[in-house]
Amino acid sequence: MRNFFDIDDLDPEGWERLLALALEPLDRAPLAGEGVALLFQKPSARTRNSTEMAVVDLGGHPVYIQGTEVGLDERETAEDVARTLACYHRILCARVFEHSTLVRMAGALARSGFEVPVVNLLCDTAHPCQAVADVLTMREALGSLAGRVLTYVGDGNNMARSLAEAALLEGMEVRFASPAAYAFSGDDLAGLQAFADRMGRGGSVQVTDDPGQAAKDAAVLYTDVWTSMGQEEERAARLAAFTGYTVDAALVEQAAADAVVLHCLPAHRGEEITDEVLEGPRSLVWREAAHRRTAMRGVLAWVLEGSR
Repeated sequence: MRNFFDIDDLDPEGWERLLALALEPLDRAPLAGEGVALLFQKPSARTRNSTEMAVVDLGGHPVYIQGTEVGLDERETAEDVARTLACYHRILCARVFEHSTLVRMAGALARSGFEVPVVNLLCDTAHPCQAVADVLTMREALGSLAGRVLTYVGDGNNMARSLAEAALLEGMEVRFASPAAYAFSGDDLAGLQAFADRMGRGGSVQVTDDPGQAAKDAAVLYTDVWTSMGQEEERAARLAAFTGYTVDAALVEQAAADAVVLHCLPAHRGEEITDEVLEGPRSLVWREAAHRRTAMRGVLAWVLEGSR
């Protein structure tokens, strides 16, 4: 069974295949007559809309399910929810709080003989579908990414991890600019570099607490909200810690002449990014958002291809 939990599920060959499937013409319908379950413990505008429309693009029927509708691990275990949904659907996509929930659901399906892959729409450790959309956007704008610099300014979070893995598969130099208290640990960074070394594409990882240094000659400046869903009580502390980490016009000037600015959205304008930059000529955030649908076509087609 071919599940999709994070970017590091892929080797270079699988990565290129997934991206190729994302860009294939819409002249086939591998999900014709099939349902796809979209289970959301956490709400999302882009993830829901892009995934639903990607399922439609591939000929299938998406069914959106809120976590409260099934009472995940309250009214019914995640394992039993997964097996119930597998009775009706060809793929199970889930946006969950904990990565372990995805693992449990996939394990239950495998043990029970259901040939239904599980796709991670977001969890606490990874946001891989967004990272696929990011690379599609970067390739479209910049061409070959090998040897280019991607600078991520912000929290060492699930988005940053998946983005880094995708960039490393492209052979990019990944620079993180984060306050020490919110940066990836040494073990996390070592794991990312070990992944880069295994992939053999020349990618590398480094971290600094100086956004200006990290942005120098970068091809891509990327940021995310400083306070994510579920971290609202930390907002004041995070705003204080991230002072000086805003992606503004001055920081963009440190990047390469053809640099682009990306943001996975939603954006808190005036915090992690200025309105001037988000709406400026370097910003590709709406093209990036549109590529969420493109990316989901690739992800869905890729898991289907390996699960028949």
